Amino acid sequence: MSQTFVDALGVQHSAYFGEPRIVSLVPSLTELICDLGLEKNLVGRTGFCVHPRETLRAIPKIGGTKDVNIARVRELSPTHLIADIDENTREQVNEMMNFVPHVVVVNPKRLVDNLGLYALLGGIFCCIERATNLAEQFQLTRKMLAQETDSLPREKVLYPIWRLPWMTVSRDTYIADMLAAAGWDTLPVNSPTRFPIFGWHDQEIANAERILLPSEPFVFTDTHMAEIGTLSNKPVTRIDGEMVSWYGSRAILAMTYLAQLRQTTRT
Repeated sequence: MSQTFVDALGVQHSAYFGEPRIVSLVPSLTELICDLGLEKNLVGRTGFCVHPRETLRAIPKIGGTKDVNIARVRELSPTHLIADIDENTREQVNEMMNFVPHVVVVNPKRLVDNLGLYALLGGIFCCIERATNLAEQFQLTRKMLAQETDSLPREKVLYPIWRLPWMTVSRDTYIADMLAAAGWDTLPVNSPTRFPIFGWHDQEIANAERILLPSEPFVFTDTHMAEIGTLSNKPVTRIDGEMVSWYGSRAILAMTYLAQLRQTTRT
């Protein structure tokens, strides 16, 4: 009996032994697909899929993550569509399920979920060796991150992702789990929504010891940084949003980045 690989929707996928034609709707998955050696099989990507830059220049764009040009996807005749529960719209993915033979949906919420992601795509696209190598690199880098940060005192941090309204991330997100692995515990501790709106004078928010100001999705400027420093009266540290929010192969580089950043901000 052949092995099957289960995605985030519980759909079972078999290994594909032909030449796949892959459309990726998620920037971090596009990067992972290339790092698995499947760049020659990538026939479509979103305008936000920008890494690796030189490799992707020749790959057709099919719109954004939430406004996919479905007609263009149909023209590309993909065998596989790769999507994410949070980043793509259910309605558009459901519509593409009508003509794409294999739709693979992921939803990593924790840093460790990258291991399952490597195994899922590595198994489906028969690139087990590359997937295994990524998993080994991931485990070694995660061990290094722990060694570099476990001796440091943990910090309560606020990670704004939007301005007016001010929004942050709940602990039930990949971003929060990634930061926690480096010893940064996000606030609020509990939230009914994954991306809560907050006020700077909220009691729990005021307990933050540091503000981590990411480069995306909102483009915070030096003016915003000064504003936030005044509003919070706490140290504000810029952080690469891609490193914290992109999963897949990027997680390996991100853990090294976070280890270095945590060391430079130690108090």
